[in-house]
Amino acid sequence: MERLDKFLCDCGVGTRSQVKLLLKAGRVRVDGVVQRDNGCKIDPQKQTVLLDGAPLREAGQVVVMLNKPAGYVTATEDRQEQTVMELLPAEYKFLDLKPVGRLDKQTEGLLLFTNDGDLLHRLISPKKEVPKVYYARHEGDVTEEDVKAFAAGITLRDGTVCLPAVLERIAAGESRITVCEGKYHQVRRMMASRNKTVLYLERQQEGTLSLGDLPRGKVRPLTPEEIRELSK
Repeated sequence: MERLDKFLCDCGVGTRSQVKLLLKAGRVRVDGVVQRDNGCKIDPQKQTVLLDGAPLREAGQVVVMLNKPAGYVTATEDRQEQTVMELLPAEYKFLDLKPVGRLDKQTEGLLLFTNDGDLLHRLISPKKEVPKVYYARHEGDVTEEDVKAFAAGITLRDGTVCLPAVLERIAAGESRITVCEGKYHQVRRMMASRNKTVLYLERQQEGTLSLGDLPRGKVRPLTPEEIRELSK
């Protein structure tokens, strides 16, 4: 048994205060009967809860992918900047989703969100070595010495040691970088350590997931199969 208001929040209907207003307005029915008491106890496995005639169920595990545009900080809230949370559609607003790792304000591309704390920590843990693939445009051209330095593990200018990474030259001033950790501004700092200022950066892949044809600024839920592969 659980409180009705908690169940409604877990379904993504709204905040506690918004749920209270829905109940007060008589828009929620439990087993066909209008229920206005937000503290009443229900059994979601045995009882049917309707909002405006539509059945509700708890969201369960949710994982969504955003193709992040530049100009948004990766944070759940910020008093001065636009956050990636503002890009989530209304149906995801109240599901307690958290960003998986960070992309800096100007970096674009693949960013995951989940309400599964265990999955989140597995994906961001350096011990799990989840590969993250970036496309970069930068000043200068990548040399064989740069490639070897990345493979050996870059030491940043502040002394921070990075795990071995893969640097691939695409063309003059264009590279693909694969890292298995997520230090602060890591790819930009690694490239800077080789005297190559990054002009544009996009994360294209994380683990088994890639952006595909997801438009910039748009979100899509992961399929159960994608979540299973990611969880491995």
